[in-house]
Amino acid sequence: MHRVARPVKVLSAFRRFGTKASNGLNGGSKSPTEVPLSEPLPGFPTPIFANVSEKAQQETRVTMLDNGIRVASQPKFGQFATVGIVVDSGSRYEVSYPSGISHFLEKLAFQSTTEFDNRDTIMQYLEKYGGICDCQISRDSAVYAASIETEGSDAVVKLLNEVSRRVTISEGELAGARQAIGFDLEDLNIRHEQEPILTEMIHAAAYRQNTLGLPRLCPPENIAKIDRPLLFTFLSQYYQPSRIVVAGVGVEHDALVKSTEKHFSDKAIWEEDSSLVLPAASKATPDNSTAQYTGGDRRVEKDLSNISMGPTPIPELAHFVLGFESCSHHDEDFIAFCVLNILMGGGGSFSAGGPGKGMYTRLYTNVLNVYHWMYNATAFNHSYSDTGLFCIQASSPPEQASKMVDVLIREFKNMTGPIEKVELDRAKKQLSSMLMMNLESRPVIFEDVARQVLAYGHRKTATQLLEDINNVKEEDLRRVATKMLLSKPSVACLGKLEVFPTYAEIERDLASSVISEKKQRRKLLTFL
Repeated sequence: MHRVARPVKVLSAFRRFGTKASNGLNGGSKSPTEVPLSEPLPGFPTPIFANVSEKAQQETRVTMLDNGIRVASQPKFGQFATVGIVVDSGSRYEVSYPSGISHFLEKLAFQSTTEFDNRDTIMQYLEKYGGICDCQISRDSAVYAASIETEGSDAVVKLLNEVSRRVTISEGELAGARQAIGFDLEDLNIRHEQEPILTEMIHAAAYRQNTLGLPRLCPPENIAKIDRPLLFTFLSQYYQPSRIVVAGVGVEHDALVKSTEKHFSDKAIWEEDSSLVLPAASKATPDNSTAQYTGGDRRVEKDLSNISMGPTPIPELAHFVLGFESCSHHDEDFIAFCVLNILMGGGGSFSAGGPGKGMYTRLYTNVLNVYHWMYNATAFNHSYSDTGLFCIQASSPPEQASKMVDVLIREFKNMTGPIEKVELDRAKKQLSSMLMMNLESRPVIFEDVARQVLAYGHRKTATQLLEDINNVKEEDLRRVATKMLLSKPSVACLGKLEVFPTYAEIERDLASSVISEKKQRRKLLTFL
């Protein structure tokens, strides 16, 4: 007979605390170790739960200050908060500047300001409140945020004003940023994963030489060109109060408004010292051009035969992206495109873990599970304030590149065909699950609040979004897919270019009728 070890430490703790209680308060001889989990332990105080309505938990308060800054807050239980700002800035606004300004500003974030000498003093300042900070600048927004103990919220608002509007940018920091950007570009060239490069390429193809098609990463030839006057001139144009949202999660709204009024009332450093900006900057206005979707072709020849940095060889792959214009996040079809993106799904690996991994999405069941030579097939929906880009990225050995393109074209065409109820319901449930899971994290809630207030002036609650997701029907997906395929295709190819079909051939295949189920099976056998 096997003897089961008893948890001595736990039992002894119960004996010390629970014996008197079980004999006294409970009036019986039942030991705490014998109490079912469905009953309260004897002798312990009755827990008092917070009585907060669901509406109060989801309510986002927004206040517009006199200087144009919007302040938004979301209640959240706990002793920690996330506070930050989102600026209507990014690489899409660099049409009048050398590309790479935003990349530089991201590397220069949380460094010297008028109040803080360097990054170390900022880190020491945050450590008083157990805080961490980060900055991420994308194509259409710049995010500066910190997670701290709630009592440090006012101190963080002061810091956010300093790092966004009162930076000093020393020559030493600028030299460090140049070096860091050089390392970034070098790392991208030797890394096995090519997704960042392909994302740049497909945007350049889709929005040729305008707004979202401008490089997010600084081109090598611009690293030495970008200097302090250019950076301060860009800041003076786009880091204006009317383009800023201050948001907090887990902080009192009135206290956040008061802190913002106090700290963001200071003049920006370029307003105090006009010599920091270029002379013509006073007459310049922010570029608010609407993104123009052009479609097109972007191809880069690259030797990917030996990019392994270790003893294990990595197979040579050819990378391909095919995309079309979708819609902006203001459009009523935005949620339908989100569901379509989840329905297509895909990925580049297989892992255990039960349902919810997307293993029954179309790009797994129709592509990755069928063609052994497909290393990756993933759907993306990039959505912005005035446009969107829906694309599928795939990778295969160079000798299979032409077949890979055919497979992707077929999958795009079949989006306009029948959709089984089970796969539509699965996609909607998975999207709802992802939404709710992400909204458990304070930093994610902060970014959601700040971005929505920046875009709409208010925030849609999770309940409203779930309702919108549940209202999506099969005909909605077929309609948006049909409309999407009417736009000019965007193509990005990376690797050995001779293995890919021409842009004209891709357009011709897309213009042909949808491949039937019977023809799909015949074609499938030839690919194996």
